[in-house]
Amino acid sequence: MFTRFTLLAVLATTPALADEVNIYSYRQPELLAPLTEAFTAETGIRVNVAHMSKGMVERLSAEGKRSPADLVFTVDAARLAAIVDAGLTQPVSSPALEANVPAAFHGPSGEWWALTSRARVIYASKDRVADGDVTTYEGLADPKWKGRICTRSGTHPYNIALTAAYLQHHGEEKTRAWLEGLKANLARKPQGNDRAQVKAIWAGECDISIGNTYYMGAMLADPEQKEWADSVRLLFPTFENGGAHVNISGVAMTKAAPNRDNALKLMEFLASPEAQKIYAEANFEYPITPGVDPDPLVASWGSFSPDEADLMELARLRPAALKLIEEVDFDG
Repeated sequence: MFTRFTLLAVLATTPALADEVNIYSYRQPELLAPLTEAFTAETGIRVNVAHMSKGMVERLSAEGKRSPADLVFTVDAARLAAIVDAGLTQPVSSPALEANVPAAFHGPSGEWWALTSRARVIYASKDRVADGDVTTYEGLADPKWKGRICTRSGTHPYNIALTAAYLQHHGEEKTRAWLEGLKANLARKPQGNDRAQVKAIWAGECDISIGNTYYMGAMLADPEQKEWADSVRLLFPTFENGGAHVNISGVAMTKAAPNRDNALKLMEFLASPEAQKIYAEANFEYPITPGVDPDPLVASWGSFSPDEADLMELARLRPAALKLIEEVDFDG
């Protein structure tokens, strides 16, 4: 079995073949396996996935025209924007992609394409929080929640993205005040991941937390964590002048792309109703393609209207959002 470094070395030294496509991915290969296996079964094209935890921009920049990577997969808009802004991708024009991916979920020139989405929502105690108790992100700063909120680090990419969205809606002064109010309402110092916050609700340490939707599915599928998940419900807040904050997983074609035709076939496959159903079910996320329903479990959590903020603009507001988070010493 290839390790990450072995596979990267193989991709860097193996000539491009007519029957393959190579991916650099921030998403774990096992989470992509149902998709890549279905694509290979349908087309006969082999898919090689090299997983990276960081450093994709640096690697692609160093490889330049010699890069073996055809596609890049990311699990959030910010990392996708960083690769696009570095000039490491190429625009893709495809009637199939344009038919299956709404305009809000791809670049205007086809330089990036979303594959799935998820919302950043409220996990609320079933026993201590009523359905209508929190309806907006702004409401998280209400003093009524003092000592009742848990969250992971404010400097985690998921929370930076949410703060960037708040910044886009309300500007710097109001975003700073919101961060200060949210910090004042924390039950404990930010720590752990999104699932750890749900565990804290189950343990009675807090009443609500901020988390991505798909963690509910992951917890329900884990015998050790199902009890945590059963103790909470999902609430879908919105911005007062917008919708629910969403993020995406996405794909882009590299500038080098030695197997461009195969890469395009894979991109088109990923946006097809068949693949959208597989991808969304495997990762408890929401399909991008209109007319493809989410997994019944995901649908049972409730519906929401996504915020209409430009995802790439939010990604570019991340440095300003991080600066505000650090200025209020959110994790202190």
